[in-house]
Amino acid sequence: MFVDYVKVYVKAGDGGDGCVSFRREKYVPRGGPDGGDGGKGGDVVFEADPSLVTLLDLKLRPALRAGRGAHGEGNNKTGKNGAGVIVKLPIGSVISEGETVLADLATPGQRFIAALGGRGGRGNQHFATPTNRAPRRFEEGQPGQEWTLVVELKQIADVGIVGLPNAGKSTLLACLTAATPKIAPYPFTTLHPNLGVMEDPSGRHITLADLPGLIEGASRGQGLGHRFLRHVERTKVLAQLVAFEEGEPSYEAMRYSLDLVEAELRAYSARLAEKKRLIVLSKSDLCPPERRAPIVRRFVEEGFQPICLSAQTGEGAEEFKQLLFSLSAPNEP
Repeated sequence: MFVDYVKVYVKAGDGGDGCVSFRREKYVPRGGPDGGDGGKGGDVVFEADPSLVTLLDLKLRPALRAGRGAHGEGNNKTGKNGAGVIVKLPIGSVISEGETVLADLATPGQRFIAALGGRGGRGNQHFATPTNRAPRRFEEGQPGQEWTLVVELKQIADVGIVGLPNAGKSTLLACLTAATPKIAPYPFTTLHPNLGVMEDPSGRHITLADLPGLIEGASRGQGLGHRFLRHVERTKVLAQLVAFEEGEPSYEAMRYSLDLVEAELRAYSARLAEKKRLIVLSKSDLCPPERRAPIVRRFVEEGFQPICLSAQTGEGAEEFKQLLFSLSAPNEP
């Protein structure tokens, strides 16, 4: 189950109370105060783990509570610190509270203290003075931080593949990388983003993300809506697929498909719509060259630089790979 959005309640441990105690020992009259301090409450920590790809584990734990610090004891004994909680998250997890982004876990092993444990209270040994040698004063432990956080997964990819359902996005991902997404001749085959890594002989590699298809009205919740577009917010390049249809493909129909996806991207984020875009005319094997040429010419006349590509036959795939490598700096998040 792919989960990329979770609300979670986090509660750090409270600090333990300080102790009021006096030294009682034979041959030691007036031993004085020896109340120990309370232990510190445990922290709630998030850590980026490259082996995870979903927030499912976090969704199954909607409340995270760390342990409370133990109270101080006599004989200057400090209470035990509370047990902390470390939660693993996928790389690319963004943690926010309200409109404020608190952390972006973009590198393996990166940590963020989501809730800080309370400080332990001081025992009465700290309050002895020349005029008050038997203080009965102590401090209570401070409460640990608590709040409700939102964790969103924004997968890290160099290239995002977008388009209408059945535009050939998953087939293209499988053609260019070793990924094995589900491919079938019906809409919404892809129900969650798929990632694939593309390499060249020199060892360079870039990551591609194939997103579920957008339809008209996605910004109003139609189809799968915009819920997955967060996964291409980090990309450097968007490859927008417009498919040739069998029969009599027309420039008008393909341009309508192009404009529809453009409108939905802009409705989600003007910044996303302004990313560098490659227009890919996919499934070119379904359209004979003599019918394809006038359509490509119309796109060029409108100021586009379309790329004809067939993931089934491999036509244009190698040229497309080289173009992506030239546009995407490798190995950068």
